[in-house]
Amino acid sequence: MAYQEQQTTGYGIRVGKSFKAIGSGFLLFCIGTALLWWNEGRTVKTAKMLEEAGGAYVEMENPNKKDASLDGELICGTAMATTEDSLSDSQFGVGAKAIALHRKVEYYQWVEQSDEKTEDKLGGKEVTTTTYTYSKEWVSSPVESAEFKDPAYQNKNMVLTTVEGYDKYAENVKFGAYKLNESLIHLISSREGLDLAISEDLLKELDKSAQTAYERFYGVKKSAQQAEQQPTETAVLSDSAKAVADSLKAVNDSIIKNAQNKKDLEYVHQAGNVLYFGRVPGSPEVGDVRVTFEKVVPAKVTVMAVVDGETFKAFKAKNGKRFQTLVMGKKTGDEILEAEEDANGFWKWVWRIVGVLLVIGGLNGILGFIETILKVVPFIAGIFGWGVGVVCTIVGIVWSLIVIAVAWLFYRPVLGIALLAISAFLIWVFAFKGKEKLKELAANSKK
Repeated sequence: MAYQEQQTTGYGIRVGKSFKAIGSGFLLFCIGTALLWWNEGRTVKTAKMLEEAGGAYVEMENPNKKDASLDGELICGTAMATTEDSLSDSQFGVGAKAIALHRKVEYYQWVEQSDEKTEDKLGGKEVTTTTYTYSKEWVSSPVESAEFKDPAYQNKNMVLTTVEGYDKYAENVKFGAYKLNESLIHLISSREGLDLAISEDLLKELDKSAQTAYERFYGVKKSAQQAEQQPTETAVLSDSAKAVADSLKAVNDSIIKNAQNKKDLEYVHQAGNVLYFGRVPGSPEVGDVRVTFEKVVPAKVTVMAVVDGETFKAFKAKNGKRFQTLVMGKKTGDEILEAEEDANGFWKWVWRIVGVLLVIGGLNGILGFIETILKVVPFIAGIFGWGVGVVCTIVGIVWSLIVIAVAWLFYRPVLGIALLAISAFLIWVFAFKGKEKLKELAANSKK
């Protein structure tokens, strides 16, 4: 059942807050303006850098053999990324010869969601109703339920154990006859499950610790059979929760079906690359913990970077922008640069939209006090607020276009001046030639 809280804010307090919001609105307006200016500069500089890289790179025909003539050149080459480094996760005593090891941790917890609705009352008061709902979900960190609003759900969370996420990368990763630098190594994404070989002694120690935590929280210990027979709670899940549930089902099915490398104790279950803390993996309880281990294995990759002796470094364009990348599989330099150009265009519009919204939001914050003053009569305030919103939107868009145009003049003066000249010519044509045409038509109509 949903839990609700209501809060009433008086007219005087609302007006005071609205005046204070002028400062934050102005700050928001300035941030949006700065973001729009920065974004145009970033976009132009990135485009010029990619254009320069496109004319400078050479194909590395045979990465398996060092070529002194390529030293200092921007290259594009494809080879196997391999390593002889052995990595280990000392906390669990597992490891492998791999490019990287990853440990992902999830906790089954009660999660609080809130939905807020406001209503204006005659006289300027505002009533805010906040509805809190609760659901069980897998999350990346423990949730502090003591801070939940509904007393019925406070202190309902616990964890059988606390495990930190973990990432470990090899230091020596070969790319044919060359060596990848740290930044390029982190871009390799050929992940596979890491088969676990956790010692029996450690598993028993973890099981005992989990049992202590379980019994301290739940009190009477339930048998695994009872836990399996316990009815599954039905809950209305959000789309994101459903996606998590589907992912959980796939993992659980994998755990159940995977008979290899499987070890079961009462509170700890190991199967494949998953270590599960809980009574029954297929029927999670609050406090259960799921740890997934993965390794990055050798794979064919394509590198675009500057050869620096036996390794690589970032390409530095004339404008100071740097560029290096690694993509999975075999790609040509043109394909990589085209993908980078598409990404540059995508982020250009993302930041433009964010900047425009910040500018509009800032203007609303600056002018919002006028609507708040009129809240003594909600109907009139609503009409006026709609008008203020329309004005702020129009002014915000116009201001944003001006900032973008001026930024283009600054970062691309030749093109910006040309566009202004074309615009001025079109205005002259329509303003003056249009008048002459209208006079001509009027004279002909009198004949």
